Formats: sequence, C-alpha cells, structure tokens
Amino acid sequence: MTEQQQEPGPDQAEETRRRRAGIAAFLVGLVATLAFFAFFPGLPHVIDWGAILVSLVVGGLARWACQSWMNRSAKKTERM
Repeated sequence: MTEQQQEPGPDQAEETRRRRAGIAAFLVGLVATLAFFAFFPGLPHVIDWGAILVSLVVGGLARWACQSWMNRSAKKTERM
C-alpha cells in the first residue's frame, strides 16, 4: 500500500508559524534576561538559580505575549 503525503493546510501552516514565533520569543526573553543579570553594572555578575528562574519566567511571559498578540491579529484579519 502506498501512503499519500498530505500537504500542510493553511491552519497547520499558521500553527507552525505561531509555534516558531513562540519559541523565538521565549529564547529572546531568556537570553535578554540572562544578559541583564550577567552584565548590568552594580549586580554581582553571578548567574545563580534565582537569575535562571527569573529568566525562565520572563521567557515564558515573552512567549505568552507573542502568541496572544498573534492570535489577536489573526482574529482581526478574520473579521475583515
């Protein structure tokens, strides 16, 4: 039997784009926060567990904000 390959539909392509943007936003938030803790003058310049946890939370918030912004903009284009 031969299996037929289905091309990704517009919904699947949009979901893939949304997932990639969420991953990129998470990484940008994580790296930016770690860089802040590592290089900001006056801080002890030590990355400890607190800085890592805060960086993960900021990365999660950046991902959430990016995905909610993308969902909101997708709903606006559907209405038009």
